[in-house]
Amino acid sequence: MKSWVSSNEGGGLVTAPLVSANDHGLTVGDGIFETLKTINGKAVLLERHLARLQRSAQLLDLLIPSLDEIRIAISQLLAQEEIVKSAIGRIRITATSGPGELGSIRSNGWTLIVVWSESKPWPDSAEVVISDIVRNERSPLAGAKTISYAENVLALSRAKKLAASEAILLNLAGNVCEGTGSNVFIVKNKVVLTPPVIDGLLPGITRNAVIESIPKQIRFSELSFTAEDLLYADEVFLTSTTRNIQPVTKINDKTFPIGSVTKELQVNFSKWMEENDG
Repeated sequence: MKSWVSSNEGGGLVTAPLVSANDHGLTVGDGIFETLKTINGKAVLLERHLARLQRSAQLLDLLIPSLDEIRIAISQLLAQEEIVKSAIGRIRITATSGPGELGSIRSNGWTLIVVWSESKPWPDSAEVVISDIVRNERSPLAGAKTISYAENVLALSRAKKLAASEAILLNLAGNVCEGTGSNVFIVKNKVVLTPPVIDGLLPGITRNAVIESIPKQIRFSELSFTAEDLLYADEVFLTSTTRNIQPVTKINDKTFPIGSVTKELQVNFSKWMEENDG
C-alpha cells in the first residue's frame, strides 16, 4: 500500500516514503497533524479536520500546502483497493516546515505526509488515571494540534504502567484539561459539563460534534472543573475521533457506572453522525 509524501518541490503516492533527515518535523518537532477516521474508504468529518489543520498552521505561522492539495492527497490515498475494502481505518495528515538548518530557523518550504492504517474499535469503556503531568493553558501553542507530543507520550506511558488506557491532564490552574488523545466530559446531577477551550485543551472535532448533538432536554455547559469534581461526578466519558463517546468506568481507584445520560448521548451522537457525515 502506498502513502502520500510531498513537498513544495513535488511528490505524490509512494511505496517507500522518504523524508529528509533535516526535516524540521523530525529535528525540532515543528509541525501539525490531524487524525481522521475512515469508514469503507470515506474520511469522516473531513472538512472540519481540514479547518482545524489550517487553524493550527495559523497559530504556528506555519506554511502548509493548500487545502485543495491536501484533499487531492487524501482522495488518491483512499482510492486504493485495500482501504476501500476496510470497514474502519484512520488517516494521519502531517504537515511540517520541511527541511531546514540543524536549529530553530525555518526554511521556506513544507513537507506533507498522509498515511493510512487499519483500526480496531475501542473497548466499550475506559479506565483512566489523573496524570502528574500538567498542561500549560498559557502556551502560545494551546489549542493547536502540533506534532510535539512528548508530554502526551510520557503521560500515556505512565498510565499504561498503571493498567489504564488513558491519562487525564490538569492545567496550571489545577482544572481538568484533557486526555492525551481525548476530551473529557462529566455528568453531575444530570447536567453535562466539559472544560472550556480557555483551559488549554485541544478543541476536538468529536468534542464539538458531541456538543452539537446534545438534545435540548439535557442541560449542558462548558465550565471549568477540578480533579475533585471529576472524581465526584455521577458519570464520566471521553470523546475522540476514533472513540466517539467512550464511558469511563474507573479513575484512579474509584469506579463509575455507565449512566443513563451517557447512554442517551451515545444514541444521539450516532444519529447525528448518520445525518451529518453518514
